[in-house]
Amino acid sequence: MLSRSALSLALTASLTLGAAGANAADLVIAGRDGIYGQALDATVARYKEAHPDMDIELLKLPYGSLYEKLVISLREKSGAYDLVLLDDTWATEFMSNGWLANLEEQGKITGDFIAATLDISRYPVAQGPAYSLPVVGNVAMFAYNQALFDQYGLSKPANWDAVKVAAKTISAKNPDTSGVVFRGQKGNPIVTGFLPLFWAHGGVIVDDAGKPQVNSAQGVQALESFLELKQYAPKGIEVYNSTEVRDAIQQRKTAIAIEVWPSWAPSMDDPSQSKVVQEMQVIAAPGQVNGSSPMLGIWQMGVTADAKHDKNARDFLNYLTSAENQKTLALELGLPPTRRSVYTDKDVVAKYRWYPNQLEALEHGKARPRIKQWNEVESILGDYLQLAMIGQMDARTALDQANRKIDRALKR
Repeated sequence: MLSRSALSLALTASLTLGAAGANAADLVIAGRDGIYGQALDATVARYKEAHPDMDIELLKLPYGSLYEKLVISLREKSGAYDLVLLDDTWATEFMSNGWLANLEEQGKITGDFIAATLDISRYPVAQGPAYSLPVVGNVAMFAYNQALFDQYGLSKPANWDAVKVAAKTISAKNPDTSGVVFRGQKGNPIVTGFLPLFWAHGGVIVDDAGKPQVNSAQGVQALESFLELKQYAPKGIEVYNSTEVRDAIQQRKTAIAIEVWPSWAPSMDDPSQSKVVQEMQVIAAPGQVNGSSPMLGIWQMGVTADAKHDKNARDFLNYLTSAENQKTLALELGLPPTRRSVYTDKDVVAKYRWYPNQLEALEHGKARPRIKQWNEVESILGDYLQLAMIGQMDARTALDQANRKIDRALKR
């Protein structure tokens, strides 16, 4: 994440030029590149079939650039964009600053959005009006190799203790296969892998009073379990990121992956890429003291408070998030939906066999804390998790020090 204080004058100039061009369009959308850009492209094309005279400008930007341009535009009330795609972790900043329009001022949101995904579109979270709609139903999943579990007489893990038993059993009996794999790289990767385990053990990052609590007894116990898993993971797990985790799964080098994202799952069943076709079970993460607590990674879209084409923006957003369009995007691009009915659609389930489990994961999904400082908090926690992972600190020391730094960050 780029520094929010380092937004440059050069970007301001670029934005101003972009805004001047944007005013000629009937609708201006700021979105992501990659598959999210493809999804927006496809949706714009279908929408224009019903609105052939509408001029729609779509910007597809990398993650950091999108954030910078949106903050500059919305802070300065430039009116450059009508619709903006935003990461879940940006929501609190955007909503609390009044940068997004209240989508329920003209009536309640209708439809079968999965409750956990719509809750984080609200401000205050789960209680206030919706300032965005959930577009991408990203959620961290858990995967295990059914064939290997059957070979060693293991059952679907009921909790994280069972995960450790399974990982130990398989790694002991099969030296060519690690018991478990996860992302150990510091920062966002290791935090993302750790959070479902942390929450399931009863850990809390920030309590209701806004105080950090990562070093609670529950948090320490969760980290000790995480560190115990390391002994069944591949050598060098401290630098593993997405590529290494996906390779370990697809090449049958591991029995368990504690973090699998919807965009990774299809390649497991692609024989041109994978040696584990139909072998991996993709499920919601196990619970422990608490129930399953997968991490949500929802992308949302909101209408800007300074939109020049508010009516067009709301109409397009409703179309983008409709069940009909979400089904098409899921079948064509594999974009994970946010509506319950799409996860139970027979055509969609026939293509993505894990979708019923993905729906369960979304229903139990937890959002990262709704604090403006989340990116800094994540960076601090990620640093200390890795220090524990590489053996420079025990779990208690690492979380005590992380908690002190997070406390200072929250007071700034």
